[in-house]
Amino acid sequence: MRSLFVTTLVLALLAGSASAGPVPANLAAERQVMADLVVVYKAERILQLKRAGRVLETFPIALGRNPVGPKLQEGDGRTPEGVYTLDWRNPDSQFYRAIHISYPREGDAIHAIRWGVSPGGHIMLHGLPNGVAAEALGHPRRDWTEGCIALTNEQIDAIWARVEDGTTIIIYP
Repeated sequence: MRSLFVTTLVLALLAGSASAGPVPANLAAERQVMADLVVVYKAERILQLKRAGRVLETFPIALGRNPVGPKLQEGDGRTPEGVYTLDWRNPDSQFYRAIHISYPREGDAIHAIRWGVSPGGHIMLHGLPNGVAAEALGHPRRDWTEGCIALTNEQIDAIWARVEDGTTIIIYP
């Protein structure tokens, strides 16, 4: 008897969730909550928007063409690792839209100077190259940037709307 009740309840819930209808007000409001932290997990190829420690949204990403390890110098194709700030935006980027990551930090620059190389810079969260489809790049299955964190244009639009300049970004290996 209990098994029949559970089965009926599950089927009723599934039927109710399959119906097309308006987005519940609390879910629509949740989509508008501003993030106070951006977290990137390079190994998992995901970016998460968080607020007060809670995950608001998760996006698949592509990284630099040589993604393992921290960025050491300009041209190495690596995506930095560490704590940075999203500090300014470029609405007219060659990659649709772009949000700058504050790389290099002082430690990054000191390391590069010790090795006699340029640390590089201009590391961004960005959309796809203008006029290029995700499929043409193998996005997000293939890492294709020079060290940036790439998303689709729709995804960078969502992040653009929910992240203010000055937001912390943590990039984990």
